[in-house]
Amino acid sequence: MPITPRVRFAPSPTGELHLGGARTALFNFLFARQKGGQFFLRIEDTDSQRSKSEFVDQILYSLEWLGLTWNKPVVYQSRRRDVHHDAVRKLLREEGAYRCFCTVEQLAKERDGASKAKKLYRYSGRCRNISDSELKQRLNKADPFCVRLLIPKGKTKFADSVYGPIEVDHKEIDDFIIQRTDGTPTYNFTVVVDDLEMEINWVIRGEDHLANTPKQIIVYKALGSNPPKFGHLPMILGPNGQRLSKRHGATGIQEYRDMGVLPEGLLNYLALLGWSPGDDREVLSFNQLMKEFSLKKVVKKGAVFDEKKLNWICGQHLSDKKSEELLQGVHALDQEWHKDEQLDYVLNVIEMVKTRAKSLSELVEFSDYFFDDPKSFDEKSIRKRWHDNSVTELMNRYWVSLHDLIKWEADSLEEHLRAFSELEGVSAGKLIHPTRIAISGHGVGPSLFELMSLLGRERVLRRLNYAIDNLPPS
Repeated sequence: MPITPRVRFAPSPTGELHLGGARTALFNFLFARQKGGQFFLRIEDTDSQRSKSEFVDQILYSLEWLGLTWNKPVVYQSRRRDVHHDAVRKLLREEGAYRCFCTVEQLAKERDGASKAKKLYRYSGRCRNISDSELKQRLNKADPFCVRLLIPKGKTKFADSVYGPIEVDHKEIDDFIIQRTDGTPTYNFTVVVDDLEMEINWVIRGEDHLANTPKQIIVYKALGSNPPKFGHLPMILGPNGQRLSKRHGATGIQEYRDMGVLPEGLLNYLALLGWSPGDDREVLSFNQLMKEFSLKKVVKKGAVFDEKKLNWICGQHLSDKKSEELLQGVHALDQEWHKDEQLDYVLNVIEMVKTRAKSLSELVEFSDYFFDDPKSFDEKSIRKRWHDNSVTELMNRYWVSLHDLIKWEADSLEEHLRAFSELEGVSAGKLIHPTRIAISGHGVGPSLFELMSLLGRERVLRRLNYAIDNLPPS
């Protein structure tokens, strides 16, 4: 019978939640929830100098915004120091670890020797066999010491769910430190102790942790426990093939939230960084991701971050949303956004522009001219479409003719413009493009006649009149 997964996401609060961390949290969440398992959150805040409470808050808020809810409570590693120390004492009693009194100078001398011999440095193990009398003497003198794990002879083998069988000879691993001279436990030790206490049976994390796994498996066995199953995820790379960083654009989840990106669009894109459903589909709902996710479909190759693809996927999710939902999202960013306007008009505006927007902030930006008359116009479009006074004269005659139009609807507006263009002996485009510039300030946008219908007679005539008086620029 398959074991119900218990997974964890364990960020360090030394910065806000970034794309790589969010992708790891997502894969853990999907894996656990799909199989009826549990998804836990552990804050690894033992670095007191770099860990900040504001980053903890940002991480929690970002996960909640993404909808990656965890099984309570949140575990804080810094509050578990006594548990870590108990585990160290257990290993010392059972001789699975030992106190190392080597000074900084002694270790530096060892490193220099390895460097001169052009060998990879590993601790010599000189404190492994200190006699009981010497140990007692050093402790009585209060000589500073760290605690090192005693690495047994042999090999560590494990089957990674992504990278397959992995084998490491223990000759390649030195007796690494599990507790520093100041009494603080080290990462490779604390994660094992915490995972054991939390009964974690699957560890899904970034490929950069793969080198730590053999060391941690040795710790599990030293503590008399079986290790969990492991799955390591490919790195997220920037367009230049290097590890994704701030120079490649926004990488913090909070930044995407503040830009008005929809969480379901961002989650969809993150899921595709190193995984696919096995066919050509790229736009998937959260329920579809939950249903189809599998570690077997995670690839080994690093996933390249593509901002254009992210924007496209986010745009697909946004355009599929009902206008009422999008208005709620905009009001979450700005609760006063056009609350004084007629609700039907605002919803119709959103419906018209949502297919072009990739985020809620873009939706707001693209909606500006629906509420405020444009006082400036796209220069490139003017040079191309309203280049001299002959256009102004044509548009003035068109403006006059619109006053006689009785039915102000998209079909009748189109019929009228085309009839007028025939009467003037010009192509319809000679009127369509300048009209769009006049009423929106832009050279491109939604269907002109749908736009004119929604804006209404008064707005359109007023804006046309303004443009006729001010274009082309002198």
